[in-house]
Amino acid sequence: MKSGFVSIVGRPNVGKSTLINEIIGEKIAIVSEKPQTTRNRLQGIHTCTEGQVIFIDTPGIHKPRHLLGEYMVNVSTRSLHEVDLIYYIIDVTRPYGGGEEFIINHLQQSPVPIFLVVNKIDLCSEDEIQEFIKPFTTQMNFAEIIAISAAYGTNLANLLKKTFDYLPEGPLYYPEDDMTDQPVSFIVSELIREKALILTRDEIPHSLAVDIEEFKQQNGGKIYLRAVIYTERDSQKGIVIGKSGQMLKQIGEQARADIEKFLDKSVYLDLWVKVKKNWRDSESNLNQLGYRY
Repeated sequence: MKSGFVSIVGRPNVGKSTLINEIIGEKIAIVSEKPQTTRNRLQGIHTCTEGQVIFIDTPGIHKPRHLLGEYMVNVSTRSLHEVDLIYYIIDVTRPYGGGEEFIINHLQQSPVPIFLVVNKIDLCSEDEIQEFIKPFTTQMNFAEIIAISAAYGTNLANLLKKTFDYLPEGPLYYPEDDMTDQPVSFIVSELIREKALILTRDEIPHSLAVDIEEFKQQNGGKIYLRAVIYTERDSQKGIVIGKSGQMLKQIGEQARADIEKFLDKSVYLDLWVKVKKNWRDSESNLNQLGYRY
């Protein structure tokens, strides 16, 4: 029996959360086209006959512009020193640049094996992949180089096989049927935030946060959820609510569908929108909303 922790790092929007969801077989990490969608460290748990892998999905490493950004980068860089193995995910559609050099500088300080995981191979040829990875392999030696498509599940079986080759012998850290270490309320809040990000598109890129104020089971088994979507400005609040409340209604309908699928229960979602001015630069607000060092 082998077991261990694998940190998944890379620039924003390279497919880290998609990979976690595909391996776990359940949507535990939200996904959107917006960079820096993932904000917290989230563990996805994969248990099979070979053992158990705890995958740590981290925020994309980027240049922070506020306290929330500093928190996110801190979460990612700390994870490089607390695991047995690292996946460094790169996207074949995004050329090597300064962002990659910043990450590699951090990776070079890590004592554990590092896999270079080349994602989105469905979008290019084998020759293009080999040319693409040259700048990376000249900068450092990787334990393995594995090309995948997280969205289509391509070559993930091989990735897992190689992963177990490098993990130490050990016990199961979590029960076999666990998929994540995060509380249900966190997953629910993230599902709501995902729908708000997707539906508001480019109008409110990163100024949204979601807080679950009440989560209880009513008579008959239905779940009552009261959640608040926080924005930083009144104008953003108006966008989230929409004309005659239509945007908030769409967010609620789509989020409720995902939440009911995740909980396998009927849900009444009571959704509100409030303003917390400049919450991303307030330590007390960050703590209240779950972004704690």
